[in-house]
Amino acid sequence: MITADNITSHEFIGLNTEIVQSTNPQVIGLNGRIENETKSMFTINTENGKKSIAKSTSSWKFSIENNDVIVEGSRIAKRPFDRIGGRK
Repeated sequence: MITADNITSHEFIGLNTEIVQSTNPQVIGLNGRIENETKSMFTINTENGKKSIAKSTSSWKFSIENNDVIVEGSRIAKRPFDRIGGRK
């Protein structure tokens, strides 16, 4: 189960997210459901179509257990397999 404490070691595909801080001011406020994840990018399904956004240049907000959790992209800029713990 995903909690605020262990969110960085879980799968992000399927979660809703919003960009709350970024080096690119044009993407702040962008929100939607994460459809795909690579080492450095999230593909988000937004109201205006799919957008690919670099993880490391943004801070991401997730709602977990009715609480908003902010995760710095640099903490999750790894391959999902490595982050989840498949490879030590």
